[in-house]
Amino acid sequence: MMLAENSSREYKSLRKAIGKQADLKSLAETCVAFANAQGGEIIIGIEDKESAPPSNQKINQDEVNKVVSTLRSLTDGVGIVNQEIVKHENGGQYFSLKILPSTRTIAITSAGKVFIRISDNSVPVGNEELTDLAAEKTAFQWEIVSPQKIYLHQADAIQVKSLIKDLRLSERVSDFIKDKEDTEILAYYQLLDHTALLTNLGVLWLGTPAQRARLSYPITVQYIVYNELEEKVRKKEWHLHLHNPKDLLLEIEKDAVELTYSTEIPDGLFRKNLRQYAKEVIRELLINAIAHKKFTISGDIFIQVYPNRVTITSPGGFPIGISKNNILHERHRRNPHLINLLSVLKLMEGEGSGYDLVYQKLAMDAKPLPQIENSFNKVAVTVYASAIDTGVVSILDYIDKHFLLSQKEYITLGIIATEKKILSTQLAVKLQLNSEDKMRSWIGSLIDKNILVSQGIKKGTEYLLNPELFKQAKLDIAPSLKTIEPYKLEALIIEDLKYNGKSKMVEIKNRLREIDERDIQKTIYKMTKAGKINIEGADKNRVYFI
Repeated sequence: MMLAENSSREYKSLRKAIGKQADLKSLAETCVAFANAQGGEIIIGIEDKESAPPSNQKINQDEVNKVVSTLRSLTDGVGIVNQEIVKHENGGQYFSLKILPSTRTIAITSAGKVFIRISDNSVPVGNEELTDLAAEKTAFQWEIVSPQKIYLHQADAIQVKSLIKDLRLSERVSDFIKDKEDTEILAYYQLLDHTALLTNLGVLWLGTPAQRARLSYPITVQYIVYNELEEKVRKKEWHLHLHNPKDLLLEIEKDAVELTYSTEIPDGLFRKNLRQYAKEVIRELLINAIAHKKFTISGDIFIQVYPNRVTITSPGGFPIGISKNNILHERHRRNPHLINLLSVLKLMEGEGSGYDLVYQKLAMDAKPLPQIENSFNKVAVTVYASAIDTGVVSILDYIDKHFLLSQKEYITLGIIATEKKILSTQLAVKLQLNSEDKMRSWIGSLIDKNILVSQGIKKGTEYLLNPELFKQAKLDIAPSLKTIEPYKLEALIIEDLKYNGKSKMVEIKNRLREIDERDIQKTIYKMTKAGKINIEGADKNRVYFI
């Protein structure tokens, strides 16, 4: 089975490389994009959405050599190696090219264009981003260099033994890797280089405290607790380089007692405790701060705990192409080998999916989505321990117990349930979608399963929880005027005008504050056009009456 395209792998049709339809300039751009990230592999001879080459497809070595030669002439700063013809089990052939990461220079095409690999796309880099890319080059390659010249026997033997044991026991590590020798396993995870020296990643994980301290900017953490007046009431620091990333994470979780507080809410005849900050949310944010830290600039990881929120700050901004507005969808890892190690040890979600889990847990606990602040020097993520809407939590808990939903559906459901009712355009913004057409996979089966209902058309489409669901759940939940049906809203407006007489639009909105102002305005215009209510005056002096 062929692996899917991702940040380090791309498939191309043979026609793109060989023959009259060949587009080697486009292929050169892909090579440049891989070189400016962490390198990658281009597999040529397999069509889009196919898992194998045509069974009768044969590859000529001379043509492969010609492709490589042309690509080298169309690029600068790009290393292309291991051009290999592979025979698939169906008898067809394809070939692959390995693109080495450009560690010292910015790779460009012969036309002077610069690209970088983000998720499974090759994205152009503008002139204003070149400085950022140059600064990121050393950060991208930090893990795999070996400046300290430390051999494995000089490392912390206990840590080496512990990591090897953890890797051999992990269900996320294949048997192929587990069957290797200890040094081969460490080299596979980039902890050792080809000369058996510890890489920076190897020192970070397996080194002694003294060796770890000699890294340019090792992991240092400050945990600070504030009271209601934002005065410091407790502080804990990890500056002595005693722990590798795993042990450091566990130490922080043990000492961060303020992040384990919970609130008691009703649950039918019983009561249950709901943590102010879900354990999974704190774990993902902590591990992300460690995994995506920029190890080439100075700065501590800060965990700042306030009475109503926690902010976790990591040195170094997002990699190029990632922002707070696309973090749910784009994947670009600054420290891919550290992230891979954390993932196989089950300390994090893995392939860039941590924020998906954070959004899911916050949405399902009826909490606000995270606030993200990004600059060149830092990323700060804030989550809130806001007042809990017990009604919404009860609804979401019922749905979770009775329906099997995807992660995308859970995130969407939590947002809609918290908002009570939301326009499709507003939902698209919260889901970081640039097109409402892409929302289908996020709405998924929620409407088919009668969990959600929609009203309106196109950009006026609104989503809300299906009222019938409350009856099925037998939940004692007070109704919200935010979800009032159109005909009931018309009746409410008529009653309001009967009692209050001639009124301006703003006066009606003030009296019906719980209802969305746009719904009131849209309904009044509709009723006026239908002759159900009368108008008098113009502009700001216009009044409505029965």
